[in-house]
Amino acid sequence: MAFRILWVVNAMVAAVLSCFFLAGVADGSVSSSNIALWSGILVVGFAILAVSIALYKAGHPILGDLVLAPVAMAAVAYVLFFAFLIGSGVRWN
Repeated sequence: MAFRILWVVNAMVAAVLSCFFLAGVADGSVSSSNIALWSGILVVGFAILAVSIALYKAGHPILGDLVLAPVAMAAVAYVLFFAFLIGSGVRWN
């Protein structure tokens, strides 16, 4: 069960990365000067998903969880931080 939750969180992170990439392509901010950086970010994002599934299917679910956990924990912490900021009404200007 934990594997599926972690995998869904990581899939959402990969989807957000893809949306930012496509938005950058549409507005021209992704260009030949930074396409290598974007390619690396997208490859790593989707490689984490692929490696975790391979480990899970090979009978190593704990290793699959360990591959997914750092990105999932960072994403959840990021979302909780911004939920706190929005909910608390703090003004940063």
